[in-house]
Amino acid sequence: MSAQSLRRHQIADHVPDSSAAVGGSIATLAGRPLISNRGIPLNLDWVQQARVNTSAVERRAQSHAARRTVKKDWQAAWLLRAISCMDLTTLSGDDTEERVRRLCAKARHPLQNDLVKRLGIEELDIKVAAVCVYHTFVETAVRALDGSAVRVAAVSTGFPAGLSPLEERIAEIRRSVEAGADDIDVVITRAHVFGGKWQALYDEVAAFRQASGTAHMKVILGTGDLLTLRNVARASFVAMMAGADFIKTSTGKEPTNATLPVGFVMTRAIREYAQETGMAVGFKPAGGIRTAKQSIEWLALMKEELGPSWMQAELFRFGASGLLNDIERQLEHHVTGRYSADYRHPVA
Repeated sequence: MSAQSLRRHQIADHVPDSSAAVGGSIATLAGRPLISNRGIPLNLDWVQQARVNTSAVERRAQSHAARRTVKKDWQAAWLLRAISCMDLTTLSGDDTEERVRRLCAKARHPLQNDLVKRLGIEELDIKVAAVCVYHTFVETAVRALDGSAVRVAAVSTGFPAGLSPLEERIAEIRRSVEAGADDIDVVITRAHVFGGKWQALYDEVAAFRQASGTAHMKVILGTGDLLTLRNVARASFVAMMAGADFIKTSTGKEPTNATLPVGFVMTRAIREYAQETGMAVGFKPAGGIRTAKQSIEWLALMKEELGPSWMQAELFRFGASGLLNDIERQLEHHVTGRYSADYRHPVA
């Protein structure tokens, strides 16, 4: 398959990536150019009025998963787009500098050279969007990725619980930025959501925003802990008002992580926020996304709910560790007709 053939079947509705935005905008919604999020004052009426029809959302998620399928060259193109939107992640207690360096090498070259040649995509220079690590390994990742254009993301603010003192969480953000992190993934205090302390949540996220400086800030809501989809919607609005560049589902450490119902609620909150403010916020599902089929379901959700301009790394990321392995196996099946063993596609 030629590179030209794959380009014809790239996502974005046959539109080149550069047309996703107009002028200085980073996205469009219903033809309206949108700028990056700068935050707005807390609007408590907006937060309190948020409503979610849980049964309707669950039915929508079930129908979405059941009817979404792409085949052959289309599937290969969607899977390549998924790779380019991936935050390749290692967040284990036994992480080492060597493991992080291996992960960074995989981030630079996510597909084996022979597979790239057989797909005919050498000139596409496919890479993942970022490598996500603990603060301790930010400098290691920065050195390993130098010159690659792959970003370094650091989980911060007492990840994953987010219960350390606020001053310590803010200091951790600043240390990661100083060490060279391009993205900061912060954790909210879930108790603020349970107690309806929206001003406290807003002030917390705004403080994280200020400490992050020019780094992209992804706000992890911990949706598996928030109990209701209405809480997810309310927390999403507050995080965006406080200046989040992305809202993110999960730490990956909760019993329940990224689910399609949560994805619909969060992307519709992003859409409503964009309609009201003219500002675009990105979305990152994380935790439990392990198969190529799931990656296509999430990309299809973005296309349907927010449009093609959100189907790029600037506004959409997967938080993933094992996902790349299955995508590579599916791409190898695409060109050979056979599934390879897992051990042929190591991640780190």
